[in-house]
Amino acid sequence: MKDTRRLLFDYLLETGINQVTAKYLNMFALLLVLLIILYLTDFLIRKLVRVTFINLARKTRTHFDDLLITNKVPRNIAHIIPLLIALEFIPHVLFQFEWLENIVEKGLKVFAIILTLWIVRSLLNTLEDYFKTLPRLKDKPVDSYIQVFMIFAWIFGVFGAFAIVSNIKFLEFLAGIGTASAIILLIFKDTILGFVASIQVSINDMVRIGDWITFEKFGADGDVIEINLATVKVQNFDKTITTIPTYALISDSFKNWRGMVNSDGRRIKRALIIELNSISYLSKNEIDKLKSVQLISEYLNTRQKDIETYNENHNIDKSLLLNGRNLTNIGVFRKYVESYIEKHSAVNKDMIIMTRQLEPTTQGLPLEIYCFSKDKRWQNYEYIMADIFDHLIAAVPYFNLRLYELPTSTGFGTIQKKSQ
Repeated sequence: MKDTRRLLFDYLLETGINQVTAKYLNMFALLLVLLIILYLTDFLIRKLVRVTFINLARKTRTHFDDLLITNKVPRNIAHIIPLLIALEFIPHVLFQFEWLENIVEKGLKVFAIILTLWIVRSLLNTLEDYFKTLPRLKDKPVDSYIQVFMIFAWIFGVFGAFAIVSNIKFLEFLAGIGTASAIILLIFKDTILGFVASIQVSINDMVRIGDWITFEKFGADGDVIEINLATVKVQNFDKTITTIPTYALISDSFKNWRGMVNSDGRRIKRALIIELNSISYLSKNEIDKLKSVQLISEYLNTRQKDIETYNENHNIDKSLLLNGRNLTNIGVFRKYVESYIEKHSAVNKDMIIMTRQLEPTTQGLPLEIYCFSKDKRWQNYEYIMADIFDHLIAAVPYFNLRLYELPTSTGFGTIQKKSQ
């Protein structure tokens, strides 16, 4: 190489070109030859490596090597040999320009760091895609861990590039950066918080990809589709996307519906509010009339007999309904509601079925229905719940009860007519 470059330089001098011009022409000629060699080498090696990887991928059963090709790992690796050739021959090409040789060598070394980062990124993307195909890792926040490794790789890469440009040893450069750690922590605050949150979310199994979560603070109500280092993406049921900071999952309260999805039923918990002044004892005629309701006819016969026996044994004066033991319309209705739910085909009979009174309020007496539907799908669940309450709301008047409702314009009109 030394003889070639010297012969070319001497030939240029012999043609009558001055020494300075000859030096530049010599450099450009050698540089052009080197660039052509690098281009051809890079082209041939890329083709060779790609073909080799494709042939290996066809022969193997694993999908991993296919992902390597998709993420351009072979292509990035193929750039290494041309880079090594450039580092080897640049000093011979620029031997007459030490200042330029120093700049180009530093540039090539910085490019070597960038190329290394490209290869690392391609490998990490391949691992990310591969892990997502594994059933046991499909719902884990793999993106977060990949991003953490990539962030550290970029940090070390940037530090290494600065060390090369500034002619400072890498360890000495890191020591100097340590003094600015407070500023670094401030800049990467969200990243650090997200990293810690990702670890806690994964270890505690708080959220998985595919979980239905409700996060009222951020207006999120839907399925988790992505968990990254800094954010969690939720696709709401109206198909909008809500982005939540990852650290908010451990700092704020949210609801995860996974337990319901994995259970045998979805809870129905809703109350009918009964007007207090419509609650009363049932007379014998009213009881006899309600016996025609098939779901409670047997209950009424048994219960009425027990009450009459008790009142006779204790010589209770029944000229006044208040005396002794009596059936109330709210109690009979409560039994009817419970019987109706127990007979409903869409209610899971193996889970809790309960009809209970809550504390009276200014609106009336809440009668809460507590049970679980067999079908957990949202649309079907809403239909089942509506079907139950359609029936119960229509059944209330048969027990001489009234549901609480704020007065409407029609109601005010009726009051006005009565007052006239």
